[in-house]
Amino acid sequence: MVRFIHAADIHLDSPLRGLEAYPDAPLNEIRAATRRAFDNLIELALEEKVAFVLLCGDLYDGDWKDYNTGLYFAQRMGRLRQAGIRVFIVSGNHDAASHITRHLQWPDNVHVFASKKAQTVYLKDLGVALHGQGYAQRALSENLAAAYPQGEAGWFNIGLLHTALNGRPGHEPYAPCSLDQLRAKGYDYWALGHVHQREVVSETPWVVFPGNLQGRHVREPGAKGCTLVSVSEGAVTAVEHRPLDVLRWARCEVDVSGAAGEEEVYGRVRTALEEQKAQAEGRTLALRLILVGRAPVHALLHEQASRWTEEIRALAAALGELWLEKVRFATRADAVAGDALNEDSPFAGLLRSLAEVRLEGHQLYDLVPELEELRNRLPAELLGGEDPFDPTQPAQFAELQQDVRELLMARLVHQGKSP
Repeated sequence: MVRFIHAADIHLDSPLRGLEAYPDAPLNEIRAATRRAFDNLIELALEEKVAFVLLCGDLYDGDWKDYNTGLYFAQRMGRLRQAGIRVFIVSGNHDAASHITRHLQWPDNVHVFASKKAQTVYLKDLGVALHGQGYAQRALSENLAAAYPQGEAGWFNIGLLHTALNGRPGHEPYAPCSLDQLRAKGYDYWALGHVHQREVVSETPWVVFPGNLQGRHVREPGAKGCTLVSVSEGAVTAVEHRPLDVLRWARCEVDVSGAAGEEEVYGRVRTALEEQKAQAEGRTLALRLILVGRAPVHALLHEQASRWTEEIRALAAALGELWLEKVRFATRADAVAGDALNEDSPFAGLLRSLAEVRLEGHQLYDLVPELEELRNRLPAELLGGEDPFDPTQPAQFAELQQDVRELLMARLVHQGKSP
């Protein structure tokens, strides 16, 4: 029985972008998360007594400001060396940007595959042949897999590759290739990297993206970790996902349809937060909360969004180990607004006109020529990072337009009901 760990996209010491804008963000915990998750990987390798560890690209997050990241990694490799565990690495697009990496000497249990051409390493004691090639530059449009050697007969063949295959949403199409091309190589297991969402692409042969080791922002939600593979008599017998993250990200929609008062809304939110916290399995949870549905409290939610946000944050704080990254109000006016639309009055006519408003981007610029100037005045942390806000982008503009329309309609309806 041979067991090995397949991990990728560690992004050690990945920098934070924009989180400083949140006064209650657990900055220290988030900054240390990638290292703590990697420590969990080392502990898992030692506990399971694996024969080797595969790291399939983007171990780092670009160039380092100093040697601290490299020294940390070397020390962890030393722990594996003492246990007789070997480590095999292919560099990814982020690793290719690091200049310091190229000059560090790793312990002798670490092998980094060449970037000029595909290379094969034979583990004769295990009957395993490892094939891999790293990135020589950050943006790689070449099909690396095409030049990988054919699988060796009588060996358990593993291919290490940092690739987007034939494309994955949210990821640059680096080292493109097809599943058929991988299958044609005759390997028993393809250890891939680059895609941060875990995916078992194929089981014949096994082609696996393990996902990244630690989510770094709300667009990387759910359990993160590595893949533990067991091999017996030249065949894969088990492929297990092992969560190793220390801080978990989640996006939670709470339907407040029909909620008539504040207590009912708070009750539904509290229940959702408790459920999300339970799913985090004892980890600190970073959550984006979105209130949806049609409800009588729609106008109140939008008119007093700041108050609601702070009170919902207080609910989260009371539960402990839960941080609300953002609260968004995406509710819609309930049937009361619909009744108002059907009335024969100037007020109803105004509501109908507002409900039917549709503006294309160029029309908005004609009405508000200062929009581009306004965009240029927004703080850099809003325009950059992993979740940027840019009202000039069509998708974000459409969402913003809908929010503004619903807010105005809610206020008009609310005022229309006033004595």
